[in-house]
Amino acid sequence: MSQEGLAAAAKLHRTYVGSIERGERNVSIDNMDKLATALGVSLSELLREVAQ
Repeated sequence: MSQEGLAAAAKLHRTYVGSIERGERNVSIDNMDKLATALGVSLSELLREVAQ
C-alpha cells in the first residue's frame, strides 16, 4: 500500500503519513487507531513488538 493510499484510507493527510514513516512525528493514539483500521489490523497488533 502506498503512503497516499494509506493516508486516504485512514483519512489523514499524505504528508503526515510520510512524516510518521520517516520518524519526524509523534503519533496520537487516535491517529494510530485510524492507521491500524486502514491496514486491517488491531491497534495492539500494530504496536506489537516482534521478537528478533
